[in-house]
Amino acid sequence: MKKVVLAYSGGLDTSCAIKWLQERGFEVIAFIGNIGQQQDFEKIKIRALKTGASKVYVEDLQEEFIKHYVFPTLKAGAIYEGKYLLATALSRPLLAKHQVTIAHREKATTLAHGCTGKGNDQVRFEVTAKLLDPTLEQIAPVRLWEFKTRDEEIDYAQAKKIPIEVTKKNPYSIDKNLYGRSIEAGVLEDPWVEPPEEIYEMTVSPEKAPNKSTYLEIDFAGGIPVKINGKSYDHVTLIHTLNEIAGKNAVGRVDSIENRLVGIKSREIYENPAGTVLHIAHKELESLVLDRESLHYKESIAQKYAELIYYGLWETPLKHQLDEYVNKTQDRVTGTIRLKLIKGNCIVIGRKSKFSRYKEELASYGKKDIFDQKLAEGFIKLWGMPF
Repeated sequence: MKKVVLAYSGGLDTSCAIKWLQERGFEVIAFIGNIGQQQDFEKIKIRALKTGASKVYVEDLQEEFIKHYVFPTLKAGAIYEGKYLLATALSRPLLAKHQVTIAHREKATTLAHGCTGKGNDQVRFEVTAKLLDPTLEQIAPVRLWEFKTRDEEIDYAQAKKIPIEVTKKNPYSIDKNLYGRSIEAGVLEDPWVEPPEEIYEMTVSPEKAPNKSTYLEIDFAGGIPVKINGKSYDHVTLIHTLNEIAGKNAVGRVDSIENRLVGIKSREIYENPAGTVLHIAHKELESLVLDRESLHYKESIAQKYAELIYYGLWETPLKHQLDEYVNKTQDRVTGTIRLKLIKGNCIVIGRKSKFSRYKEELASYGKKDIFDQKLAEGFIKLWGMPF
């Protein structure tokens, strides 16, 4: 039997995929990556084995995920189409990398995933794996199998006695990791329908958030967040802590119509409490310490960086080249940003850095003012002369 390493989440698609692949002569090895889903991984492992997997790998990837995927993206300021903080997209190249590693360890010749033919994740898994090892075959059961709807999948799972938690009354497709959560399908497919409150998990509604503001101070060192309110945290705990604080204040909800790589528009709901706070704080600190030309040019880099992640091109030469540029821009992105969280809003109310380019004596209109306003006349004439 040919061995196949399946990126397994324990959800409907990948659970059906185990049985479907097994019925077609494959020995299925399931790989579960712990990227902060806060699930019962032992339960998911048992589900995979009961469904037919011959072996199950469960690996804790949270630290690697935050340090080597989330924080580089934060330093780049990358947000897809100005809304999506790329939480799900960032996890795919990490999972694909470990999937390839397990395939080598198990001497498997094939990889599989549970992504649909309409989505972006299929590209992220397969392109990453091809870049790392082009000799491995790849199978996408959802693109091949006979089921046309999720209801038909559920019927198949029930007929094969596959233990699943999805029902026809709960049709949402959800992906969650430490950095964020995405929700789609069901009533959300109508872009006119307000998202029901039941879909949210990481954030409370603004109506139920505290009436009193929560104040935060985020310390950065070289573009990386290191402290909350003066207390140091390891990477994973820092994200967990910010998720809890921001989520309680309804910060981090996004309702987006976005352009998928395959060419269709989709309606996506995201929850990114920690990511929202960190991106706002990081951008504000850059405004304080970067020179004007670097700051403006970096905005175009941020857009390209976000596209590369979204398009599944994490392991490409351009992505690695941009990392070199971005890291150089972060040499002086060290300082503290003060924020106020209130009913879904994250507001910057203070900033300081030893590398600050803000000079009060130049900006002031008071007694501290040392700016020679007479120089402006000549500057204006020279500035406008070419036109």
